Amino acid sequence: MTSAPHTPGRTLVPRDTLGLALLAAFGLALLADLGSLAVDAETGHRVAKPLLMPLLAAYTLIRGGPRLLAVALLLGWGGDVLLLLDAEWAFLASMGSFALGHVCYLTLFGRCRTPKPLPPVYGTALALAVVLLWADLPADLRIPVAGYALLLTAMAWRSSGVGRVAGVGGALFLASDLIIATEVAAWPQPPVADLWIMLLYGVGQLLLTLGLLNRADAARTAGTGAGLPAGPAAPVSGTPVSGTPVSGTPVSGAAGPGSTGPE
Repeated sequence: MTSAPHTPGRTLVPRDTLGLALLAAFGLALLADLGSLAVDAETGHRVAKPLLMPLLAAYTLIRGGPRLLAVALLLGWGGDVLLLLDAEWAFLASMGSFALGHVCYLTLFGRCRTPKPLPPVYGTALALAVVLLWADLPADLRIPVAGYALLLTAMAWRSSGVGRVAGVGGALFLASDLIIATEVAAWPQPPVADLWIMLLYGVGQLLLTLGLLNRADAARTAGTGAGLPAGPAAPVSGTPVSGTPVSGTPVSGAAGPGSTGPE
């Protein structure tokens, strides 16, 4: 028995397998980060947190997703790393990095329709948050935080137009950053607040990614002909092409031998 012929250019690891491995690695890194925060293991948090967004970005590219989505995730990674520095300039820089990521998301969302009840809901939430937090925020952070909150809220609202998965992801991202804003305003925090921040943020980014990848897959499927009118079928052996007789088969409209003709 001879061995199967080698296929030139064939990858050793299928893309689906590599994609699942990257997704599993993201899940493990998120669990490691949450576990570190639960037991106050700062080193574990500093190691695990910077792994999250690069793994999602790699998964996006392996899935053949939009490159702009990978850019948005890497901008999130930049914000994650800057927040680890625990300095005011780093906090402002992290807001800038996340803000650019939101611009990427808004560009990806396009002009898709969103559920009608959501604009007033998100608008009210934004107004309440800014009004309630304003006096307690450091004076030099009030304008940057308000501007960032406007962009973040727009991203969360528009994400709902992509689908339910992405919409939930955008809402979780918003909730995560709202907790951070209350920390900056020195409001009382729930137990292990950082754990809740990372849980909401990590799952939010994951759902945004999956929602956008699912839409990209659907668009590719539609582009290859799914749901489009079928073209002319190729002739099958023994089946006549229109106007061309096949041996022993009469052309449409001509009576063959023994035919009784039209009644």
